[in-house]
Amino acid sequence: MATQILTTPLYYGGHEYTTTATMRVMNPAKPSDLIGEAASATANQTLEAVAAAKAAFPEWAATPPKRRAEMLLAASETVMNNAETEAALLSGENGKVVGESTFDLMGLAQRTELACGLADQVDAVDTLPGPPTETLVTHKPMGVVTVIVPFNWPIAILGASMPYALMAGNTVIVKPPPSAPLAITRAVQRMAEKLPAGVLNVVTGEDAEIGSALVSNTDVAKVCFTGSVNGGKRIMSMAAETLTNVLLELGGNDAVLILQDAEFTTENMDALFGGIYGSTGQICMNAKRIYVHASKKQELIDELTARLEQVKLGPASDPETTMGPLHQRSQLEYVNELVQEAKDSGAEVHEFGEIPTGAWAGGNFVRPSLIIDPDPELRVVTEEQFGPTIPIISFDDVEEGIRMVNDTPYGLCNSVWTANEQTAKEVGARLEAGYVFHNTHGAPSLDQRAPFGGIKQSGMGREMGTIGLREFQQPHALGLHKG
Repeated sequence: MATQILTTPLYYGGHEYTTTATMRVMNPAKPSDLIGEAASATANQTLEAVAAAKAAFPEWAATPPKRRAEMLLAASETVMNNAETEAALLSGENGKVVGESTFDLMGLAQRTELACGLADQVDAVDTLPGPPTETLVTHKPMGVVTVIVPFNWPIAILGASMPYALMAGNTVIVKPPPSAPLAITRAVQRMAEKLPAGVLNVVTGEDAEIGSALVSNTDVAKVCFTGSVNGGKRIMSMAAETLTNVLLELGGNDAVLILQDAEFTTENMDALFGGIYGSTGQICMNAKRIYVHASKKQELIDELTARLEQVKLGPASDPETTMGPLHQRSQLEYVNELVQEAKDSGAEVHEFGEIPTGAWAGGNFVRPSLIIDPDPELRVVTEEQFGPTIPIISFDDVEEGIRMVNDTPYGLCNSVWTANEQTAKEVGARLEAGYVFHNTHGAPSLDQRAPFGGIKQSGMGREMGTIGLREFQQPHALGLHKG
């Protein structure tokens, strides 16, 4: 008897839809293994989804924010349904360990709760007193919002935008990543089924087939995209055709700046290790470069080495695995190129762990590594690796360290390490990034009440917090003549 293949449908306007074509989703730990299939929408089906969201917009926009919050909170209670099964599915298609996939699901639920907590801010009025004119400044919903998420933390990343867009009074179409669409599609559909038809929709498909319908479409008011810098440029170019508003959260080449007075503890070194190697290095805000005062360099290497020696590479299905494969073969080849370039240049490269053999031979596995004092012009320093390797470069003067941190076209997240809080404030204010950590680094340390996003080529706009809410609203001014 043939095993039934898990298949996810399209869901829009309150109904499921199947498709003639489907997308096969493979296991990064064993690329010959089929995890499931996702519906592959046609351009016409995508336009139908946009039309459904547009039709639902007036009533949803007219719904009082507190009522929206009540419905969203009720819907978010479904996210953790059968969490163990859903996390295993996400790990199977993504490659990361199951514990991370569980937190991925939790991220959407928690971020929805934070967005709903801003209900009182949605309709806030700022009064500019007269005479001769008293002006009332309010914020109005925009319309249909397209949210495009990446493979690495798709469900939690969705939580940084989708609930804020909905709380602002917009309707939403979610576009999951083609290579990992299964768990997020199921999570979005569970939520959508608890909301009025058309308010929340999910459409899976190949980017080339459905991209223009979701981006360069006069019925789409805003596109929120999280992904690579090149992907963001493509989205911006497509959106320019219709002058569609965009919010871009793109990649970074995030730096760690460790000053002479930094104190290393078990807690903050564990955080740094996770902030480098979490999800096999495939997190936008992970540290990609370390600049450390020469007096602290060996201690730092020793701390990271002790943790890297404990890494167990393997498939997410193995409970002993601490680091899964890279998501895509092309990324594996890219990371290996960067490491080999460093070796060929004469840099000191320390590699750890063992590549799985037997049934898991041929998976997208790469040994995590440290690259000590490489040439700053090497690609492993100047480009985002998005993999489990990091250069460590020493400096003697803090001004030199700050200069090196800022010497990049990117600016998502940086961190400053010092025992002096005043120094952290002064130096942190000079680090060019949208968010700066102190004595920690990485997603678990992010204050999710704060606006999040990058500067320079790491994006535009902000997610989360009141500023993130306003990203999905249009300012509106009403001037009352008091003559």
